[in-house]
Amino acid sequence: MERITKKALSLITILLCLIIIQAPAKSEEMSVAQMTIPQTVSYDDCTKSYNISAEKLLYLTLASISANRFEIREMQSKTGYILFKAANKEFLATVVYYGLNKSMLKITPVNNNYYFAPGIVFNIFKYIDLNYEKPIESIPKT
Repeated sequence: MERITKKALSLITILLCLIIIQAPAKSEEMSVAQMTIPQTVSYDDCTKSYNISAEKLLYLTLASISANRFEIREMQSKTGYILFKAANKEFLATVVYYGLNKSMLKITPVNNNYYFAPGIVFNIFKYIDLNYEKPIESIPKT
């Protein structure tokens, strides 16, 4: 009986070690392959708050959409929304005003189907994170 118990414990230990080795480590950032493969994206991943004015966030969002070579379909600066197309899907980027230097950006699919490549949203947020400290410059007319 003692012999069977020792074998059972050693077998369980081996199985647990195999499970731990094969379980992927949770990382903060996704790999490039994971960002380009369509998957279900949570609503929380589609929203992000910033400590900048809503007007500056709107400009940065426009610049980010343009830098990622997405097609801007429609925009309205007064209400703070941008309709754009990426990967044959339409998205709505909405800037929400919270206060003097507080705003939030929501990027949601127009058809409410959250099955898309998460890189679309994450690349826009990453561009804004990299450039929010830079001043807004106007391009001189020629």
